Amino acid sequence: MGILPGLGIGSNVLTRYQMKGMHASEKLDVPWSFFRCKLRILLEMKLKSRPDDFQVEELTSIVPGVAGAYSYYRLSKQGVGTPEAIQRICRELHIDGRRVRYGGLKDRHAQTIQYLTIEDGPQRNFKDNTLTLQYLGKVEEPYGPQSFSSNRFVIMIRDLDSDALEYAQASLEEIKYGLVANYFDDQRFGSVSSDHQFVARALIDGNDELALKLAIATYYEHDRSQEKKAKAALRNDWGNWSRLMKIMPQGMQLSVVQRLLHNPGDYRSAFCQIPFFLRNMYLSAYQSYLWNKVLSHWLSQELAAEQRLIITLKHQQLPMPIRLDADQTIRLQKITIPLLSARMDPFENHPAFASITSVLAEEGLQVSDIRLKHYREPFFSRGDRPACYHPEDLNYEAGWDKLNKGHRKLKITFSLPRGSYATLLVKRITSRQ
Repeated sequence: MGILPGLGIGSNVLTRYQMKGMHASEKLDVPWSFFRCKLRILLEMKLKSRPDDFQVEELTSIVPGVAGAYSYYRLSKQGVGTPEAIQRICRELHIDGRRVRYGGLKDRHAQTIQYLTIEDGPQRNFKDNTLTLQYLGKVEEPYGPQSFSSNRFVIMIRDLDSDALEYAQASLEEIKYGLVANYFDDQRFGSVSSDHQFVARALIDGNDELALKLAIATYYEHDRSQEKKAKAALRNDWGNWSRLMKIMPQGMQLSVVQRLLHNPGDYRSAFCQIPFFLRNMYLSAYQSYLWNKVLSHWLSQELAAEQRLIITLKHQQLPMPIRLDADQTIRLQKITIPLLSARMDPFENHPAFASITSVLAEEGLQVSDIRLKHYREPFFSRGDRPACYHPEDLNYEAGWDKLNKGHRKLKITFSLPRGSYATLLVKRITSRQ
């Protein structure tokens, strides 16, 4: 499905010895002078060369029985994202997707195990070339994010030279007793355009037409050929709804065009033709971006320059804490950062008050602006997120890489709280100043 974000950072070489020009230095949360005298190096390496190089499993304590309103399943997959897998299951089992509940999105470029429930679902298994659905029993409540506590990861990093391996191992030893900044990683921002436009920001600003264009006509990295053709037609013939009706493939974009054909200019109702989970993801992307900026600003104020390692995301440059003393580790481990929205609690006494205020000013927003004024749903999330995480049961093992002769590989195993990104740990141990 082309409109879905490409989860994961891909199976290609991430990069080699990148120097960042930082043309938009005013948008960064660290001084431009810092970048003038620093060369950021992401060690030459390969991640996800094979599907089993990145494995993740939800850890849950649920024990199904023989009675309950919900059927409980184990979903094992690779090469397909969670929403796509759910769509295939719904087609195969002939069920409405609204009966399916799961806990989180799992990477398409990985071997993943997660759990789900189907209201009054069939007591049967299903298997195709990318996924296996196994019926486990009955439960009383639907599965959701609250149903599992953490994810267990097994990650293989390949094509490391001896210096890169030594640096990564030293970083892992530090992390065993330290922390990783709990940013939202690139997987969260698959719906952001290449020119850094957020669907949700357009909605906040009341520009429903722009929001709709960004949602259905913006090119994304993993678009398939049919999706690219449909988007090209939308961009070229925007407003000519009768022509677009004749060439749009079946699906969401056709539903949007059909609504606009009968109600020209009603971009708001047309936007509501987009599936709910996608509309919710658009809001999550912008809210996550703001959260990252707040944490970035706060860490830049709290830590000395030599205690900040800059990592690169697709849309942001962010500081990662390093070389923390015991008191700093304890302090950072206790800090949570609120998700910014009009529904958030008063934050005047929050330790990150100055950072929240600064980010809002940079964005030209008041906290009361972060809502959708003319839509009944979805809503911006409300709550706090830990500023940092500590990986549990962290272990690693080095060996020779048979896929890259003469180079080394590093196998890492650890558990993270749900919602935290393992790819940030990888960036932490493979980035240098």
